[in-house]
Amino acid sequence: MSSSSSSASSSSSSEDGNGNGNGNGHGARRGGGDFEGPSLTRRRGNNEIWPGPFVEDLVVKVAIDASRSIGRLAAAGAIAHVFQYMNNTMWNGVEQQVCGKKWKYGVRVQEKEQEKVCSTWQAVSRSDPLWHRLTSVIWGRTHRMHTTWHEEYVYRHQTSQNFRLGRSVHVTLHFDPTGHGDRFGRFSRAVSGIIITDPRIIFATLDGDIYVAIIEGQHQARRAHIGNIVDDGSLVDFTGCGRWWVGLYAGVPGRAIHIWDGNTEQPVYVNTTLTDRESLRGWHMLTELTEAIGRVRVTSQESAVACTSNKYMVLDLRNPAFPLHDRESARGFIVNSLDTNNEAFIIVDNRGRAIVRRADTLEELCRFNTRLGNLMGCMNLGYALLCAAGVIRVWGIEHGQYLYSFGENIGAVNAMAGDDRHVAAASSNSTIHLWDFGAQ
Repeated sequence: MSSSSSSASSSSSSEDGNGNGNGNGHGARRGGGDFEGPSLTRRRGNNEIWPGPFVEDLVVKVAIDASRSIGRLAAAGAIAHVFQYMNNTMWNGVEQQVCGKKWKYGVRVQEKEQEKVCSTWQAVSRSDPLWHRLTSVIWGRTHRMHTTWHEEYVYRHQTSQNFRLGRSVHVTLHFDPTGHGDRFGRFSRAVSGIIITDPRIIFATLDGDIYVAIIEGQHQARRAHIGNIVDDGSLVDFTGCGRWWVGLYAGVPGRAIHIWDGNTEQPVYVNTTLTDRESLRGWHMLTELTEAIGRVRVTSQESAVACTSNKYMVLDLRNPAFPLHDRESARGFIVNSLDTNNEAFIIVDNRGRAIVRRADTLEELCRFNTRLGNLMGCMNLGYALLCAAGVIRVWGIEHGQYLYSFGENIGAVNAMAGDDRHVAAASSNSTIHLWDFGAQ
């Protein structure tokens, strides 16, 4: 196990993830990248103090505005700025931690009205429902992994900061899913897709077998599904989430997309003609090196995006028989560049231009030039990772800026996946490389 290093970024960022609020009770000066909150010292008529629910709504609005205008990491600084701005002359030696920052406030508690304000804001800042809302709107998390929602928010913020700065722990997982030889060709046992659903890692092989293992346990993979390559063709890509597993096949017409219930591990849907033109190449993949045929990825909105070299489609996993979108491209796509996060997908065309779109509406969120040719990519909530010539490079998708490259050169890659904590890549020798960016 070794710590991953990164090369120096080729561009500077307007977002430092800290916010650097400088409120002094009389207004704050904006610096580069600072988020200036609204004036919060006004009282309601008749000397009434703002009620807690109104204050919570205001905090959430400030966080959302900072996230949209600067980036998700800036929301923490905006939240800290709001609480500091209102309390910097009212709290006596009280320390409050907001995403790893401690703010001390002076003493001036002579007036009862100030005590009420202090009490209101202190209660709001400690409100778990507030941090639940903030974690949901900023980080897209609806299930808590930590004791409180404040701790969950802190963890998500720090993990995203680790992604931005390239702080990770790199390990290699040597799974051995064979046991019965390369039955249908020398590449039939190659890993074709990976799902990361902490604490599990799920992967599939080209002949259609699906395996489940525990990331931090003994690296013994359990076979959850036995492939039927004669009836289905080659499993050219595999993806999913906790609720759904999705496979993209080529070789048998009309059976391109397979969907499983991730909880029961049972198939629930087989259809679509996306890879029908590539049926012959699907069989060739088992015995010879070929270009990628297609790729499929899922979003947290229970939709899947699948593509070939000249077409992509978006499916509702709850009703996959009727595609949400079905588009062709004259320029063509780099198939292995396709990936999704909670609500969007990225795809790179044959000129090296990457575009990030919303999966539901196809609204363009950002675009950037990769200057890369043969590549494979993945994406999480804030970052796009593209691997070329064994080196993984990282871009921030909120503004499309290049950040850094991984220190490890992992050689040829068969499959790659990422979530908001991990990045996994399968090399040609059945080794799976795993980078953990989780806050320690």
